[in-house]
Amino acid sequence: QVQLVESGGGLVQAGGSLRLSCAASGIIFSINTMGWYRQAPGKQRELVASISATGRADYADSVKGRFTISRDNAKSTVYLQMNSLKPEDTAVYYCNAGGPHLPYWGQGTQVTVSS
Repeated sequence: QVQLVESGGGLVQAGGSLRLSCAASGIIFSINTMGWYRQAPGKQRELVASISATGRADYADSVKGRFTISRDNAKSTVYLQMNSLKPEDTAVYYCNAGGPHLPYWGQGTQVTVSS
């Protein structure tokens, strides 16, 4: 049974930082591409960042230079360091394993950025 558990969301002022974590179990973590997605009210879920099994990271244009995705295979955990947060970053952030075509999603963690 695959489980992805996110943590680290919260309320922060614009310009602040948060670090999200996603602990995975039930999968061979090291061989999976891991991703962070977000969904704001009234909008579709979108890819924020992904990291391949070899460590290659890709980012949405809107977060390049501000967010950093990383992974710790020994802990089966993927992280998203978010700096210089903006009100438009407000959303529920979801962890995904293996790609959005697979049903492996966390429960989501709320990130709210106040102006």
